[in-house]
Amino acid sequence: MIRKSLLALAALVALAATAAYGQNQTEIAFWHSMSGFNGTKLNEIANEFNASQDRYKVVPVYKGGYPESMTAAIAAYRAGNAPAILQVFEVGTATMMAGKGAIVPVYKLMKDADEPFDPKAYLPAVSGYYSDPHGNMLSFPFNSSTVVFFVNEDAFQKAGLDPSKAPRTWEEFVADADKLKAAGQDCVYTTSWLAWTHIENFSAWHNVPIGTLENGMAGLGTRLEINSPLHVRQIAMLADLVKKGEFTYVGKGSQGDGTFASGKCAMATLSIGASGIVAKQAKFKWSVHFLPYWADVKGAPQNSIIGGASLWVMGGKTPNVYKGVAEFFHFLSKPEVQMDWHTATGYLPITTAAYELTKKSGFYMKNPGPEVAIKQLTYKVPTVNSKGLRFGSYVQGRDIIEDEIEAALSGKKTPKAALDEAVARVDELLRKFEAANK
Repeated sequence: MIRKSLLALAALVALAATAAYGQNQTEIAFWHSMSGFNGTKLNEIANEFNASQDRYKVVPVYKGGYPESMTAAIAAYRAGNAPAILQVFEVGTATMMAGKGAIVPVYKLMKDADEPFDPKAYLPAVSGYYSDPHGNMLSFPFNSSTVVFFVNEDAFQKAGLDPSKAPRTWEEFVADADKLKAAGQDCVYTTSWLAWTHIENFSAWHNVPIGTLENGMAGLGTRLEINSPLHVRQIAMLADLVKKGEFTYVGKGSQGDGTFASGKCAMATLSIGASGIVAKQAKFKWSVHFLPYWADVKGAPQNSIIGGASLWVMGGKTPNVYKGVAEFFHFLSKPEVQMDWHTATGYLPITTAAYELTKKSGFYMKNPGPEVAIKQLTYKVPTVNSKGLRFGSYVQGRDIIEDEIEAALSGKKTPKAALDEAVARVDELLRKFEAANK
């Protein structure tokens, strides 16, 4: 009886100590949009950070898709209960920047917390997207990706094409598409993320502007320039492929990922983040390559740009919370943590050290696709046309562009008319955003 009483007392003491320990920790709310396996992996990394120290507890909370979580966080900030960290997709960057007082720039956060932070440690194409014109990083890169070219090697073999030679140019792409169709291939080509691929990355890859003022990074007075002869040529090519039955368009977003992974299509432009889905589902031999480019465009190819999201620090928190956020960001930057995230999810490593560590591990020898994406992203030093974009209200703007391209693909409008209308409609959004944020 005495022994049982002592054990019970010990258990109570341990429980009280655990409760006190939990009460002494500072909780850091982290709202995100990672579902499925990626969400599980994010929780795992947060738990690793929590176990690495006893002062802070990062609490990840799934808040729906990117637009939903961003809207919820803005409303929560106005109500005084925003999270400390918010994951925002790349096209929301300008909107977050415009929230004066609502965010704490990452460069300031790390300096105030006296945490090690060197912007030069991050891949330039990644850090540049989330930095101001002076090179100050405003948000913390997290899940970064870029669009690459996927090939179904079995389909190429069947059509008499060399599966080891993916088309390097759009001219070669069209020739291969014709041969695949003639050989009986039903779905010759598909894509995900229509505007991100065929407008945003297309522009960067050819080193032509998406908009004025360094694609909006140099100021609010930017205007779109996606109705140039080169952009019209690209959309006209896609529309022609549709007419010939060589482009299977399955809709906005990532729908093309599953279409290619199912084995239906011979070629696809998808995020490198889709490689995990393809690897799990594909029952055919496949490979990843650089995006095609138009051979007559001087200077092409340049470098692709990123997609994905970054982590923003919300305003109105205590110094202790900000110290915890800074320590968490420092933890996320560790090469081994980045390599773990990169190799598990397919998202890119955000630092050069993480890339080198992954290369040293031999991962790319067995999984070459992710390194293809990194090499494409860093193919040349980013220019004012290829370091990214920053347009206000671009969540809606990208939808408008895709609506207009869809009109061209369906034959309802000419490619030139569709892109002219996209420019006019998005510029109207930009002017409203400019007026509201002067």
